Amino acid sequence: MPDDTRMRTVDEQTVAAPIDVVFDIVANVTEWPKHLRHYRYVKFRSRAVDGGGIVEMSANRPFRAIKWPTWWVSAMTVAPPRNSDRASIRFRHIEGITTGMDVEWEFHQKFSGLTHVRIVHVWNGPRWPVVGGIAARRIIGPVFVHGIASRTLAGLAKVAERRES
Repeated sequence: MPDDTRMRTVDEQTVAAPIDVVFDIVANVTEWPKHLRHYRYVKFRSRAVDGGGIVEMSANRPFRAIKWPTWWVSAMTVAPPRNSDRASIRFRHIEGITTGMDVEWEFHQKFSGLTHVRIVHVWNGPRWPVVGGIAARRIIGPVFVHGIASRTLAGLAKVAERRES
């Protein structure tokens, strides 16, 4: 993940479920709308051998009674936890206002049955002269990206924990 970007958001949580369970739930992106009320839809335009591919996503960013719709298309790559205590899923936004954004879901097996999940979003902002970087750092990152990612992580963590109980 690049370190020299204008915007960086990090959302993380320890989940009371093994890495393979958490990873499988997160990697199955087409199921997200069934688990997460703020996701409108997720669909693959094309699939890759690794389980990733080109994926179109849409979610709402709630502002009390108002639901602000968002939309993006990403190239998704998957590195499962094969014989390892680490795994990752990466998204590179290729369409939408967030084109060029890099997203990484990192999974690290902690103690028995606990997985630490960290989502990092990095981006230089929209290609708007003068205000693109400011919009990314002050509005898009903390309000929209964090607002959606934190809900996504918390919701999928609950799914994984319920599956393990």
